[in-house]
Amino acid sequence: MTRVSVALCTHQGERFLERQLRSILAQSHPVDEIVVGDDASTDGTIAIVERVAAETTVPILLERHDPPLGVAANFADAIGRTSGDVVALCDQDDVWHPDKVERMLRALECVDLAHSDARLVDEEGALLGTTLLDSLEATQEERARMADGRALDALLRRNLVTGATVLVRRSAAVAALPVPEGWIHDEWLAIVSALGGGVRLLPSPTIDYRQHGANQIGVRRLSLRQKVGRLLEDDSGAHARKALRATSLAREARARGLGTAAQRRILDEKAAHERRRAELPRARVLRVPGVVAGVVRGRYARLSRGLLDVARDLLERR
Repeated sequence: MTRVSVALCTHQGERFLERQLRSILAQSHPVDEIVVGDDASTDGTIAIVERVAAETTVPILLERHDPPLGVAANFADAIGRTSGDVVALCDQDDVWHPDKVERMLRALECVDLAHSDARLVDEEGALLGTTLLDSLEATQEERARMADGRALDALLRRNLVTGATVLVRRSAAVAALPVPEGWIHDEWLAIVSALGGGVRLLPSPTIDYRQHGANQIGVRRLSLRQKVGRLLEDDSGAHARKALRATSLAREARARGLGTAAQRRILDEKAAHERRRAELPRARVLRVPGVVAGVVRGRYARLSRGLLDVARDLLERR
C-alpha cells in the first residue's frame, strides 16, 4: 500500500492546529506519519503537537526551527524529513475532508503532483459560499488545462496550485529541491512537476481553506473597483520579482535537465518576456510600442494573463 507522509508547517498555530491534526488522523485512507516543522512558535503550538502525538499510534515527528526558516524553506525541510511514497503538504489552520487522501491518491495515479479545489471558510469554519478556484477566477479553460495534462500551458500564465491541497510523489518533490530564489515551495513543485511527470487537478474541494487575518498566504476575490485600482497602482517591484522567477526557472531547467528542449525554449521566452515587462519605460505613452509588440507576437496570450496584463502594463504607475 502507498505510504503517505504529511509535511505540516506551523508558526503560532495554537488557535486552529488541533482541529487540523484531528482531521488528518481521521482520514478514510490513513496517513503513515506527520512531520511537523515549527518556525519558532512561542504559543501553545508545541504543546498541542505533543499532546496529540501521545494520543495516536501514527508517528508525529516534530522539528523546531529557531531562528525561523520561513515558509518555503520550512516546507522544503519538512519534505526532506518525510519517508513515505507520497507527501501531502499541509497548513496549520485548515481542515481536511475525511476522504481527502483517498481521493487525492486516485488523482495522483499517473502524475507526479495532484491538487484540488478547496472550500473557503471563515475563522470559525463557516462556509463563505465560494471555493478557492472561484476566488482566483480560474477560467474553464485554465481548469481544463490543469486537469488534462496541459498544466504547463496554464502555469506559464499564472500559478493555480495551492500547497494546502497538494499531494506529490516524494521522489519528485525531493528531486525538485532546493527551491530557487523568488519561488514559493508549492509554485515551484507545481512547475517542476508540469515539466516532468505531470500535474492533475481534482476539480472538487478536498479541504476547508480557512481565511483569517493571520494567513501567511490567503486568497481574496476583488471587486471591480479594486481590480481597476490595482491596475493603476505603483509597480512596487512585482515585475522585477516575476522576471527573477522566470529567469531562475529557465536557468534551473537547463541546469537540471527539466522538460524537453522545446519546453526549455518556451521557458527562455517566458523569462525574456518578463524582463521586457520589467524594463518598460516609466512614461505610459512610451510603453505602447513594447506592449503592442508583445500582443502581436502572442506573448501576452501565451505567457501572461492576456488583456489583463496588457492593461496593467499600460496603466500602472512606475
